[in-house]
Amino acid sequence: MPVIGERLLGLRRDADLTQDDLAAILCINKHSISSYERNKSEPPDAIKIAIARYFNVSVDYLLGLTDVPAPIDQRAKSIRLPAAFPRELLPELDSYVDYLMYKAKISR
Repeated sequence: MPVIGERLLGLRRDADLTQDDLAAILCINKHSISSYERNKSEPPDAIKIAIARYFNVSVDYLLGLTDVPAPIDQRAKSIRLPAAFPRELLPELDSYVDYLMYKAKISR
């Protein structure tokens, strides 16, 4: 089942945009947005790319290939922690990152 409609609807609502607003941003008509959100039609690749760029998500996220919305270039700058990583250790991890940044003479 296509995921793009659900993802587009969620992104649009999270950004507090109407279908008219998004249609104007993408230079398409409101009926196309409605059709995409209801999975009645799929946007062409150029529109998928424009949507991904506007909302700063990956096309893979729009298509449902990943549940990680961040574009690849942003994910490369992050470290994925194990799912079982204890949340109470996050402040200690953050302090260690600060130490490594200090050691490398890099400011955050």
